[in-house]
Amino acid sequence: MRWMWRAEAMAMAMALMVICATAAQAAPHRNDKVYQAAIANRAAALDLLKEIVDIDSGTGDIAGGTKVAAVLAARLKGLGGEVRTEPADIPGLPDNLLAVFRGTGKGRILIIAHFDTVFGPGTAAARPFSMDPERAHGPGVGDEKAGVVNAVMALKILRDLGFKNYQTITLLLDDSEERGSPGSRKLIAALVKQHDVEFNMEPGDPPDALTVWRKGSASIHIEVKGRAAHAGMAPQDGRNAAVELVHQLAALEGAFPHSGAGTTVNLTILKSGERNNIIPELAQATLNVRFRTPDEFNTVLAKVESGSRATLVADTQVSVTHDPAFPPLTENAQIDALAARAKAIYAEIGKTVHLSGNGGASESALAMAEGTPALDGLGYVGGDFHTDHEWIDLNSVVPRLYLFTRLLMEVGAKP
Repeated sequence: MRWMWRAEAMAMAMALMVICATAAQAAPHRNDKVYQAAIANRAAALDLLKEIVDIDSGTGDIAGGTKVAAVLAARLKGLGGEVRTEPADIPGLPDNLLAVFRGTGKGRILIIAHFDTVFGPGTAAARPFSMDPERAHGPGVGDEKAGVVNAVMALKILRDLGFKNYQTITLLLDDSEERGSPGSRKLIAALVKQHDVEFNMEPGDPPDALTVWRKGSASIHIEVKGRAAHAGMAPQDGRNAAVELVHQLAALEGAFPHSGAGTTVNLTILKSGERNNIIPELAQATLNVRFRTPDEFNTVLAKVESGSRATLVADTQVSVTHDPAFPPLTENAQIDALAARAKAIYAEIGKTVHLSGNGGASESALAMAEGTPALDGLGYVGGDFHTDHEWIDLNSVVPRLYLFTRLLMEVGAKP
């Protein structure tokens, strides 16, 4: 009996050893060189972030955008990149910036980040970059200058470690994403066809997520033409364009949600009148539409166009136009495969990255529209974008830099 008990005990011990050995082999292994490099480069990343946040570069600010691009071009040249500018597709925008790094491996990786913000001249001086123990603040700090910095610093770590196991890594710094990338769409369409994958440096959603779906984005413009008249002496001769526009907007209220995971429609611009004693002859409104499928946008557009044919104010004319849209980014097997690789890398440092989606459009949808797999939300974690209290989580700097550097290494070696 004692012999049998000892035999059973030895068998159990051996089984536990096998289980422990198997678990040890299955456990993710942190790349200490990359992790220590991420820690070592944290301060430099925040210094660069401060430098570019403190330069105004709202979309269409040619001088500011050119200044930010010059700072980044110098950094990228110093890292060995082949750096050049690409003119914007339309006038009134700074040049796009392109940096190409050549290696000896297989993977062809396109990184897209944008250096334009939604803030006008003087904003950086009024509320410059600042930090508290947990967060950094400033105009465009998360959307998307922190993403730009994360890309540049990951490329620096690859250079410092002598990692060349990729064919090409191309970084495109987009000049006009906040307006739908009108200055870079042709360039993006050409570049994505030349690469195996596109990584986008938009910020990660709190608490710590990658973006696997995004709504499409488009603007619908409603314009009403009426007739001007003296508001005191002959108001009856006028045809009030503002009143008719209010009627048009009232008819749409309640037709579509203002928030939520599906289609949303929100009034963002409203203009009419120049003098307080003149009946306005012109009124304009812009509706921002976010949608999960192109058919959803078509439904909204049809509703607005239908309403434009029923006017309340006699002798007014209503016209409806719309801008080219960012298509939606729809989650699919290719995106899920990239996300799985990213989740495995994050597990190397004992962290879990979640998968999410949101209503903010990005260039990743343009990449997927051309058939190139894309993964989004690879900047630092942040929130309250497009507001005066936008922020990034300083605790995400090192983990996100590790994640992105390792992702470049993994996909560079095995696209």
